[in-house]
Amino acid sequence: MRLQCEVEVLSRLLPSCGLRGRGRATRALLSLGRPPGGAGGGSVYLMVCTARDRAGSRYKVQENVERCFTRFVEEGKATLRLREPAVDICLSKANASNLKNFLSAVRLAHQGTNISALPLSALVPAKTSEVEKPKTKMIITSKRDYPLTKNFPYSLEHLQASYCKLARIDTRVLCLKKLRKLDLSHNHIKQLPATIGDLVFLQELNLHDNHLETFSSALCTSTLQKSLQCLDLSQNKIKALPIQFCQPRELVNLKLDDNEQIRLPFKIGQLDHLRFLSAARNKLPFLPSDFRKLCLESLDLFGNPFEQPNPLVPNIQLKIPLTLLECAARATVNYRLPYGCHLLPSHLCEDLEVAKTCQCGGACLSSFIQITVTMNLHHVAHTVVLVDNMGGTEAPIVCYFCSLDCYSEFLDDTYLQGSCDY
Repeated sequence: MRLQCEVEVLSRLLPSCGLRGRGRATRALLSLGRPPGGAGGGSVYLMVCTARDRAGSRYKVQENVERCFTRFVEEGKATLRLREPAVDICLSKANASNLKNFLSAVRLAHQGTNISALPLSALVPAKTSEVEKPKTKMIITSKRDYPLTKNFPYSLEHLQASYCKLARIDTRVLCLKKLRKLDLSHNHIKQLPATIGDLVFLQELNLHDNHLETFSSALCTSTLQKSLQCLDLSQNKIKALPIQFCQPRELVNLKLDDNEQIRLPFKIGQLDHLRFLSAARNKLPFLPSDFRKLCLESLDLFGNPFEQPNPLVPNIQLKIPLTLLECAARATVNYRLPYGCHLLPSHLCEDLEVAKTCQCGGACLSSFIQITVTMNLHHVAHTVVLVDNMGGTEAPIVCYFCSLDCYSEFLDDTYLQGSCDY
């Protein structure tokens, strides 16, 4: 029987020698078995092999375990106290289930009962791969260095595979369940597989300089919405992001520079944790109404062909009288009535998700008045990169009105008083 974990061997006879200090635990392979060739008189031994001592140190187990501390066994921790030599073998970072099985075998070996039934191992020196510290970071910066036949280390938390001319994301990468940072920049990736959403610990995803044209809505509703904090989609060919894009509420840093964006996500204001946003050199004519809800530290919208706002030239889509569908939709949103695909057709649910908000706070669906007004970007960001070469920090933002009365009141309160800033 074998167990991989971290081990620290502490002497109880020399407490003044610093052996009880912390931070000395090292990766080890523990084996429970009999020495080869009948050495040791047939007794069961515990062998501890480390990277520095692959031949291992052996400790007799039978009638030699003074106590076994298992209070934190569910966390993969335990301590074996031996009589001779007087040492404590401290185990940590073990698989909890494997650790329990190993300790059970140690107890039976100590008692000396039913030893023949124990799954004993040969006490042989450990392989280097068995005792080396699990690799958590790998950086590949050329196609030549990209592994074609070997699997990636399962323990990877940070993987960079840039300049490898990848046309798709390797399925072996999608099996790295411990990944926290994935950098696939400077490749030829055209599409993201939905299974990338199964990387439950992924916090940073860098897809800079690829050939992406879309960002799947399935990814937005995957486990990424709870883990993803940094997303770099810059220098791709994305024209628009899906409605569901704003569901990853933990997003802090979003880069959309050098794409073909014609609009930002409709509900971008739902990104409560967003602090850094860059969407420079796109094709944005204006900003969505929800943009005003953002609270950013840094904002870069340089090089977009923003339209000149004109509040006196509205886009009128009012339907008078209101249709029954419009009345029902407004009531559903305004009174926060619960709805879902089990109650309504899916297309109606999608319409409700993008209901517009009037200046009065009420909702409107397909009957509205739309205008663009000027907004000083310092209202939503502490640091603003200039929008153009003229030194401007203003941009047009969309406003919606649910009725002529609301639109008229807006004109009276703002524009006709000499200010059209939002």
